[in-house]
Amino acid sequence: MQLPDQLRRLIEDDASWSSDHEGASGTALRVRSGSKVFYVKHGPLARAEHLRLRWLHGRVPVPDVVAFHDPFLVLADVGAPSLEAAAPADMGAVLGRTLRLLHELPVAGCPFDGRLPVVLERAAANVRDGLVDPDDFDADHLGLTPETVHERLLATRPRVEDLVVAHGDYTPSNVLLPASGEPVVIDLPALGVADRYRDLAIAHRDLYEDHGPAAWEEFVSAYGLVDHIEEDRLYYYRLLDELL
Repeated sequence: MQLPDQLRRLIEDDASWSSDHEGASGTALRVRSGSKVFYVKHGPLARAEHLRLRWLHGRVPVPDVVAFHDPFLVLADVGAPSLEAAAPADMGAVLGRTLRLLHELPVAGCPFDGRLPVVLERAAANVRDGLVDPDDFDADHLGLTPETVHERLLATRPRVEDLVVAHGDYTPSNVLLPASGEPVVIDLPALGVADRYRDLAIAHRDLYEDHGPAAWEEFVSAYGLVDHIEEDRLYYYRLLDELL
């Protein structure tokens, strides 16, 4: 990777680069330069994440920004495993408490828009530009075309949104758990004001389906911001995620 001069002074020429790390998503490279470890992202998502990290700093624990030189973002290594390594009950409880902190932030102060008009427009563009791989759909959506999914989203769109500051990709792998201290939230380029069910749907998918109902029940108990869970909205936002 060709780095700008400002970052070459930070990362040594003989630094080791790897995409093989916990939670690897193809968007972050782990870099060991001397005794230091960084995570480097680049492109439009890195630019979006940098803006959101600047806004979140001091509000919710997030990784420190070491440097930003558009379009490269360098993050400090938190030095902690993700919740994927936790026991299912602990995973659900920590995930719920952490999401509560995020969702209790004042919506009026958040400058990023993740509401349905914006997100559905992005989903439509992804379908139009051939950026959606139907082979990656969840098991109960396999066989559907991206166009069919988009049509269903338009036909069943909720009339109202229960707006919060939403993560946008709230999975156990995107919350790190240091041995001491508060959980740290990572991978934030999609953060913005959105329906809380955008996060609840992804948390439900990963907890209930991968770790069982007990993990989900612990999550709901720790989250505690809704009187009951609306199954139809869980499904809607999980379907929406197929196109994003």
